[in-house]
Amino acid sequence: MKKLLVVGLGNPGKDYLDTRHNIGFKIINELANNHQVLFEDVKFGHMSKFIYKGKIIRLLKPNTFMNFSGRSIKYHLEKSNISLDNLLVLTDDIHLQFGTLRLRRKGSDGGHNGHKSIISSLATNQYSRLKFGIGNDFVSGNQSDYVLGSWTENEKEQLDKLIINSAKIVIDFCVNGIDKAMQGDLNNIL
Repeated sequence: MKKLLVVGLGNPGKDYLDTRHNIGFKIINELANNHQVLFEDVKFGHMSKFIYKGKIIRLLKPNTFMNFSGRSIKYHLEKSNISLDNLLVLTDDIHLQFGTLRLRRKGSDGGHNGHKSIISSLATNQYSRLKFGIGNDFVSGNQSDYVLGSWTENEKEQLDKLIINSAKIVIDFCVNGIDKAMQGDLNNIL
């Protein structure tokens, strides 16, 4: 049976719960709720799993903080014997307008500390990622405050639909693979 690891990036703790940087955790929670599975504490994170259409899908929320996400991902890929082709990382992206969803099979870190950690730990940038646009409405030098800040009221109104869309894209990736999933209209999947 094919095994996949879907990782939502974020920071642990209630202080970060509703921040832009934690959108990966929110999408992972949506997937877990949809498939009625609970998380358990594991080394370097919280994990859940379910079987869907003959695939074992593991959901991971690293508890290593964003800047050390790679350590958790590397550990769980090796522990579960999952290939890089079957890894999908869910993350925020300031280079995309709010609500834009972009699926990629590889890429640079784009200035994102989570991706920097993953690329360093895995010694490659050849892993799939779903980028969730959070925009860049901040003054130069205030990026950290922005990504660790809360959503605006306007963003909150759209967030649930975007999270549902993102979860559907994840399932498409898991069932059909990166190539077919990339062919879909990511922003109008509902």
